[in-house]
Amino acid sequence: MVTTPLLPSDYLDLISPLRAGADLRGRIEAVHPETGDAATIVIRPGRGWRGHTAGQYVRIGIDVDGVRLWRAYSITSPTNRRDGRVTITVKAIPDGKVSNHLVRRARPGTLIQLDQATGDFVLPRARPAKVLYLTAGSGITPVMGMLRDTEFDDVVMVHCAPQPRDVIFRDELHDLVAAEKLRLTEVHTDTDGMLDIARLGELVPDWTERETWACGPAGLLDAAEKHWSEHGVPDRLHTERFRPGIVVAPEGGGGDVTFSTTGTTVEADGATPLLDVGEAAGVLMPSGCRMGICFGCVTPLKAGAVRDLRTGEITEAEPGVLIQTCVSAAAGPCDIER
Repeated sequence: MVTTPLLPSDYLDLISPLRAGADLRGRIEAVHPETGDAATIVIRPGRGWRGHTAGQYVRIGIDVDGVRLWRAYSITSPTNRRDGRVTITVKAIPDGKVSNHLVRRARPGTLIQLDQATGDFVLPRARPAKVLYLTAGSGITPVMGMLRDTEFDDVVMVHCAPQPRDVIFRDELHDLVAAEKLRLTEVHTDTDGMLDIARLGELVPDWTERETWACGPAGLLDAAEKHWSEHGVPDRLHTERFRPGIVVAPEGGGGDVTFSTTGTTVEADGATPLLDVGEAAGVLMPSGCRMGICFGCVTPLKAGAVRDLRTGEITEAEPGVLIQTCVSAAAGPCDIER
């Protein structure tokens, strides 16, 4: 009665937002620039945080211009950090609302929502004798968490970035090289061209003998999966994708998309994710990783049909059917419950 219309927990959230028993939150405590378009965010997680395994990612929710947006980022801190903080390292991408906000506008003291860490791009309990990390761009972030967490006797990294100044964690990587804890090859694509996986043997002659963790653009990972398979060692390659592989929608895709809860109807093509369609129309859409992994964007399909942009598979509306809006496009007129 005293706190109505609020709840007692609402007042506790103001006093102790990171307390045990509250919704899991974190507080940004520092933002450290890494390159011109990347920064490491230091987060103090709430008491409900259960920790992470090196290589995993975490979904964070942050308010950007008054709208709560969710994104997933790899954790770059070691699992045994003494102060209990965790870090994510974010690269600002063109038109990326959350990534640009975190890199350029986030300030210490900001409260964010957290999910528990998840993901299976992790190291095995039994340490392999030889390790290869194959990364490009921000694909280095989960691997940096591994490097900081676990030492191996024989570790090689091949990393691709446009120029030396674009290599995230470059100083730290070269410190590991100087300490003879890492053998590093940097491929600067502006001058060296794109990495040709077929010539990987020139850089790492014993690559077939190594357990490999690869993370980067879809083109690099597609080529790696094909190369490892052709050489009979596909089980030694472990990949992490930040974006789903998208197929081209066949002719005739697209149609009017109705967001029935808000009464909004817009025309959409057959290649744009329904998540993007809804956001562009001003519909508040739930989202998370935006790549079909976390299921944070799952929404009921009330009518019509949609196409999975990764596989081309058609899903038709029926009672109880749910779709992932981040990897689904209109396959004709459809009605989304938003």
